[in-house]
Amino acid sequence: MVDSLFYFLACFTVIFAVGAIACRNAVNAALCFLLSLVGVSGIFALLEAYLLAVLLVLVYAGAVVALFLFIIMLLDLQHPSAWKFKGVSAFATVVGAGLLVSGVVAVASRGQLASLPLADVAAPGASLKAYGEALFTTYLLPLQVVGFLLLIAMLGVIVLSKKFTAEAAS
Repeated sequence: MVDSLFYFLACFTVIFAVGAIACRNAVNAALCFLLSLVGVSGIFALLEAYLLAVLLVLVYAGAVVALFLFIIMLLDLQHPSAWKFKGVSAFATVVGAGLLVSGVVAVASRGQLASLPLADVAAPGASLKAYGEALFTTYLLPLQVVGFLLLIAMLGVIVLSKKFTAEAAS
């Protein structure tokens, strides 16, 4: 039963993740992204990481997707001529795609992912104290990097919204 539920949630997540990428309408893409996050939350629940499942739904599915929708509504996406790729954007796209492809090839060529040693607790997300200790000791650097990336994304949105507001006013 657990295996079939896992396969269902995995297919659900992948289908809506592809839908988030493939949708031409930004609101539909954000809603597909929301459903993809709900599928990942279900997988966390299957792994008995209930804290991560609830946090994923509350923080990402609740706040971040609502912020995405607010930004989509704030920016005027009806004028696609303002969104043409220019020199730096095209270069960053090529570099990002190259890094993605090289990462996928590196993982695929190894044949398997190295697993981390399991903690002494019964379930990975069962104890809030164990989760907090792991988050702020072992995974402190990735946590800081993610926070910094979210800060950069927020500043980018502010700059974009100010630029488009100034262009609309003139």
